[in-house]
Amino acid sequence: MVGHCPITGSPETDGPQTFLPVIVMHGVIGLKVIINCAMSADGKIATKNRKQTAISNDSDKERVHVLRNSVDAVLVGIGTVLVDDPKLTVKTEYVQTPKNPIRIVLDSKGRTPPGAMVLNGAARTIIVTAKESVTELSNAEMIRCGRGRVDIGELLPILEEKGIRTLLVEGGSEVIWSFLRERLADEIYIFIGSVVIGGDSAPTPAGGEGAASIDEAVTLRLKKADVVGDGVLLRYEVGK
Repeated sequence: MVGHCPITGSPETDGPQTFLPVIVMHGVIGLKVIINCAMSADGKIATKNRKQTAISNDSDKERVHVLRNSVDAVLVGIGTVLVDDPKLTVKTEYVQTPKNPIRIVLDSKGRTPPGAMVLNGAARTIIVTAKESVTELSNAEMIRCGRGRVDIGELLPILEEKGIRTLLVEGGSEVIWSFLRERLADEIYIFIGSVVIGGDSAPTPAGGEGAASIDEAVTLRLKKADVVGDGVLLRYEVGK
């Protein structure tokens, strides 16, 4: 099945491209968006070669799977799929009777490999491409949204129409920045692991262009801080 959304002049996607503004502002729709990520004590999410590394401890891994089990959908960008090939499902070792969320991939150019784990049939999957893409994939519903790049501001109301009320955004860093920059996220959970990665080129939780001035920075309100094993979990509300 293919869905379409209106075209605007401010498309959105995952990947190395620059993110453009979107028109739907935080709080306009009824869908709750939670960003979840893990970083090292020095603020890195991977090594300088952008290779995934273990940051979460066992207690945090359990928390993430319980969180996935509680939401309607989990979203990542195509970069995460190509590099990490995640299943985005809930493991039975952490949740006794798992309820796998809908898996959503932002993939403007339709680059999701047919053999990707998100297409393994274990849960419903939605691949979101730009309007120009003609890619069709088995075991996936296709949504065309945005000109040139996926427009997340136009996408969120469509997801809400499909019955999605809670959306968990897990990466990559440019997707996280796009949700934060446009105030489309309600909360962000950051687990800080007890490891230092270093490196100027090592990615951070929020990538993309970033703020040009402190006035453009995204403000957060700390709601809670918890010790989780040998790490710390920070829960923030995203400023409007």
